[in-house]
Amino acid sequence: MHIHILGIAGTFMGGIAQLAKAKGHQVTGSDKAIYPPMSTQLEQAGIEVSADDDLSFLKLPPDQVVIGNAMSRGHLAVEATLNAQQVYTSGPQWLAENLLHDRWVIAVAGTHGKTTTSAMVAWILEAVGLNPGFLIGGVPENFGVSARLGAGPFFVVEADEYDTAFFDKRSKFVHYHPRTLVMNNLEFDHADIFADLAAIQTQFHHLVRTVPSNGLIIYPADEPSLEAVLKRGCWTPTQTLGLKRGDWQAGLLRDDGSCFSVLYQGKLVGQVSWGMTGLHNVKNALSAIAASVHAGVPAFEAVNALCSFKGVRRRMTKVGSVKGITIYDDFAHHPTAIGLTLQGLKKQMDQTSRPGFDEPSRLIAVFEPRSNTMRLGVHKDTLPQAFIDADQVYAFIDPAWNWQLPVDAFSQTVTTQSSYNALLETLSNELKPGDQVVLMSNGSFGGLHLRLLEALSLA
Repeated sequence: MHIHILGIAGTFMGGIAQLAKAKGHQVTGSDKAIYPPMSTQLEQAGIEVSADDDLSFLKLPPDQVVIGNAMSRGHLAVEATLNAQQVYTSGPQWLAENLLHDRWVIAVAGTHGKTTTSAMVAWILEAVGLNPGFLIGGVPENFGVSARLGAGPFFVVEADEYDTAFFDKRSKFVHYHPRTLVMNNLEFDHADIFADLAAIQTQFHHLVRTVPSNGLIIYPADEPSLEAVLKRGCWTPTQTLGLKRGDWQAGLLRDDGSCFSVLYQGKLVGQVSWGMTGLHNVKNALSAIAASVHAGVPAFEAVNALCSFKGVRRRMTKVGSVKGITIYDDFAHHPTAIGLTLQGLKKQMDQTSRPGFDEPSRLIAVFEPRSNTMRLGVHKDTLPQAFIDADQVYAFIDPAWNWQLPVDAFSQTVTTQSSYNALLETLSNELKPGDQVVLMSNGSFGGLHLRLLEALSLA
């Protein structure tokens, strides 16, 4: 079967492309912008990608067109597909019908931590020899790819609440029908498609309705927004987690979350010592362990597997160090995620001595408010507090966004620039040895990470 994918460069649709190719289909696709890591993965899979406005795929029509949710009415290829009465579907529906229908699906949902938690579950299952399939919205360092078929019954999927396609406004995750469901947290986000938190909770309850009574729902004990979802009706056993209460608990052995004990119903089952930081990642780990145990992995083996978990690319990935300055790349773009990421690094810095530096190390946050929700102004009031642990803040603000950063509400100095080049020059001139620099964006950030590393090395 020949499948053509519109919007193939996104992490999700690129994952669909790799899975379809692995199943033996002929796969092609098109998009307007494609860059690593997805460009690299598609090239390695032997998948041909054409320009966004290239309609040649319809000359010898494919058996099916899979349309990504970034594609809308009015788009040239979308209109041509409809006019040709071409068979089409969405990515989530294709996944459900062609791959998930006979698998044990472990789905990870929530406003934050979906990618990392999904990667943790996949790694635990891999470490114990279960060879899971997965589709994750990032590249787990333990695997090097964002999607694979796997050979066992288990399939781990990052369950996104964003809408499915221009012709299906339900959340993606209602297609997946998980047997094991993790719900990490729930906050207001995606203001471009949801009116308020209640609208998102409705979609989460649609998801809850799809979990069978012999399945399991895992969620934090201190998340009122999720409790409200479950009070609408729940027909599935549940387990809770938390740092101080819940069926699964963690006892911090280091304040930065790099070492902690794991308890189930008060009984010690093991200890995680890893390269991750942040209390959010401790909670993610508890979710992953609980999900893996439901899939049949002994708890102590799940705990041990996480000790070799390497994280996810673009989730606090160390880009490099030069002249005593360390640069990290992070995907955080919601105030809560920004705050938790900076808090974790700050605690790590507080516990790490840095001999040879005359001045205390600074935590430098560099961010790009690129998401639709951020630019709609939804988070303006909570954004300054998210940077409380940073010593200094830099931001890129595109004039075309017609968006102003409330710099006066920040507790530290904030420097804004309207071009990547100007921001690069400012950082190159102002960073000092000992600085820990976190670049935060849910886009490519103009390649600033590597450009900054190169500029500092030449300075």
